[in-house]
This record gives sequence, C-alpha cells and structure tokens, in this order.
Amino acid sequence: MLQSRPWPLILVLSILSLNTPAFGSAPTPEAGILIETLGLSQADTPIREHAGWKPRKVVVMLPATSGIGGTDYETELQNAAGDVELVFDRSGGFVPPAELLVGADAVIGVCTPPLLQNADARLRWLHNYYVGLDHCTGATDTQLKEIVFSNNKRLSGPAIAEHAIAMLLALTHNLPAYSRAQDERRWDRAPSDDVTFGELDGKTLLVVGLGGIGTEIARRAHGLGMRVIATRNSSREGPDYVARVGLADELHALAGEADVIANALPLTEETTGIFNEAFFEAVKPGAIFLSVGRGKSTVTGDLVAALEAGKLYGAGLDVTDPEPLPEDSPLWQLPNVIITPHVSAAGGDSPQRTMVIAVENLRRYVAGEPLLNVVDMDKGY
Repeated sequence: MLQSRPWPLILVLSILSLNTPAFGSAPTPEAGILIETLGLSQADTPIREHAGWKPRKVVVMLPATSGIGGTDYETELQNAAGDVELVFDRSGGFVPPAELLVGADAVIGVCTPPLLQNADARLRWLHNYYVGLDHCTGATDTQLKEIVFSNNKRLSGPAIAEHAIAMLLALTHNLPAYSRAQDERRWDRAPSDDVTFGELDGKTLLVVGLGGIGTEIARRAHGLGMRVIATRNSSREGPDYVARVGLADELHALAGEADVIANALPLTEETTGIFNEAFFEAVKPGAIFLSVGRGKSTVTGDLVAALEAGKLYGAGLDVTDPEPLPEDSPLWQLPNVIITPHVSAAGGDSPQRTMVIAVENLRRYVAGEPLLNVVDMDKGY
C-alpha cells in the first residue's frame, strides 16, 4: 500500500460509501479521501462506452526527476491492472522508447509530441502526471477524437499554494534582503526600513483562475485573514471563503481592488499574454504579483516595466517566459522579485497524491468505469 497519512476509520468508511462504483472494485481509502477532500471530478460516461476500449497493454513511465516510482507504486499498479499487460518505462526520460508503445492502448506518464507521434493506433487513454498540457501538442484529429486525456489537476494544488504563500510572506517581510546579508555574514538591520507593505490581515487577494490551485491559494489566504476575490471562466460560484467570484472579462476591474494578485491560470489561447501592459495599468498601485500558473500568460517586458516604474510592490515568480529565464533578463536583478525555477509542485505530498490517483485511474480504466480528471482538449484543461 502506498504510504499515506492515517485517517479516521469513520471518515474512510463514509468516503468509500460515497465513491464505490456500480461495477468493479472500490477505490482504495487513499484515493477515496483525495476524491472527496480535493473535489476530484469524474467523467460523465464510463470509459467502457468509449469506442475502441479494450484494455490489453498499459505503458507506465517512471520519470527520474519527478519523485514518482518505487516498489510500492509498481505493486499497486500491478494490482490495479489485474490480467492486463503492464509495461514499465524505466528509461527515466520523458519520452518512452517507441518499441514500448507498440500495441499499447493506454499510457500513464507525460504527454509530449514524440509520444503522440509514436503512439499505437490502439491508444485510447493517456494520463498525464502533470497539470499542464501545454507540452501535449501535435495530436492528430483522429487522436483527439479517439484518445481520452486525463491529468493531475488539483493534486498539486496544496503544494503550489503553499509555495505561493511562502513567496508572498517573503516579499512582505523583505526576506530576500536578509538572505543576501546572511550570505555575506552581515548583521544588517537596514532592510527592515523597506518592510512597508503591511500585514496581510484585512488586505485583498485576487485569485485569477479559481480552479484546483487557485482554490487552495484562496483557502490559505483566507486563513491569514485576507479578503479573497477571484475570477473563473465557467461561473460565479466559489467556496464560502471567497467573497466574490467574477468572470474572466472582469479581470481588470477586480485587479484594481486587490493588494495581491495570484496567477493560477492554465495556458490557453485566451490566457496567453493576459497579464500585459493594460493589466498592470489596471492593477492597484503597490500590489504584489504572484505567478504559479504558466509563464506565457505574462508578457515579461510589461511585468518588468511595471516593477521598474514602481507600479508593483514586488513579484513572486515560479513560472516565467521563457523558461529557463535567460541570464540577461532584468528580472534577476530586481531586488523586489523572487524567482523559483518552476518547482512549486515539488516536495510535500504531491508525488504521493499523483501516484495514488494514477493507480485509481488505472483501476477505473481496466474496470471500464468513469475516469477522474478528464481533460477537455479543446479548452486545454
């Protein structure tokens, strides 16, 4: 059994009763809890009703740098696969060898153009270990019609949200300046003169993209006493701790109210370059900009201009455009900017949750049940 935190027996039993499918085996307690607590959604129709569904061979990628793998994971996958052939890609890369994909009707791993190019005509399900599918390009019209795509949405939300809040607190307390002084072994109290943002309690945070990651950021900001507002593309509905949910076309108006803006958007045609000069002109003067969505949603030059002009108090960036960020980018030199190299989902329990749901989705695929976290490839999320 994949290692996880202990849960009260009564909670486990109640969750299992809510999530037990009409056919096939039940989810593991770990999967049932994640489905309930993170609000994971399942497809409207069972995968067995999808044309061409006939589980025979499943390829599972084990990327070397993702924290995904281990004997327990492989054992749980074997149990979920039953009599279906399970093939592990132990190359450690992000593209499985072409010969492994021959005859495979399902792949659990990372969706990339080479994978799609080498995929067998039988491929009917592709599960992506990550949330973003911006690297999942090059699918033919036939593949988009025949393959069901699923991903890691909501599973990395808690870790990414904590990372965003960590950057926010570091900026408001000018911790990067103290870190630089520590590197030089200087006892320097001068950076305290630049701690002018004030406490977070009572300030307003705007979450742009109230999905899995955005909801987790909102939850934590509310816990710090902040008033939380948000935008989402689908509706005006949100959890109780979000005071107001606006639609995407209200972004600029809401940005004028916010002391902190958190970008948690997926990358689509509509969100590419959405944080541009016009957006930063609409932002409340002295606000903090956090970006843990996708780098290409921000026009880097416009962000730099807003920072250099003093329109923003600071920025915390886990994603940039381009990536890696070039050595000559002005962002490296700005004292009120924190940069991390697209690692906000690392550590914590994210890899554990990823493996639990990969196993659960494999169980559902073999049993013909509705899959979790199915992606609308037209929308990109």
